[in-house]
Amino acid sequence: MARFRLVPEQSELWAEASSALHRVRVHTTGLTGVLEAQLEGNPPVLSAPTQVELATVRLRSGNPMVDGELQKRIDPRAHPTIRAEMVAAVVSPAAGTVRITGTLSFHGVTRRLEVEVMITRPEPDLLVLEGGRTIDMRDFALPPPSFLMFRMDPRVQVRARLVAVREA
Repeated sequence: MARFRLVPEQSELWAEASSALHRVRVHTTGLTGVLEAQLEGNPPVLSAPTQVELATVRLRSGNPMVDGELQKRIDPRAHPTIRAEMVAAVVSPAAGTVRITGTLSFHGVTRRLEVEVMITRPEPDLLVLEGGRTIDMRDFALPPPSFLMFRMDPRVQVRARLVAVREA
């Protein structure tokens, strides 16, 4: 079993939602965490404990009005991190993909989710995991932002690209 640590400056998260005015896009780096993998398989087989965290203050769209409302609703002082933890991983029939079952803890709420993830190994000591899914903000006790003419759809498409380097 090999242990890998995420490279925060290369591990990225994108979130996109629709609003009455325009699309709202968030992009950030800074994801941290560790994962363990059995490297003999293709794709490599992940095992617990695999966990990923992101500081909620990093969630920014670049629009000051949207960011202010988003940060007010998320309340980073009370809920400083988003945490994903893998419970199980099963190799999917599609080449190079794994179905991950895990928990997502956000805004004081933990939900069990599944996501299909593509795992590649571009170098012997490097793993790259890419996947995404739609989440509903209301499932995490977050009513979607709305002010003036701005109304945001509660469904958010979230994608992540995790880059992890093997620990010595």
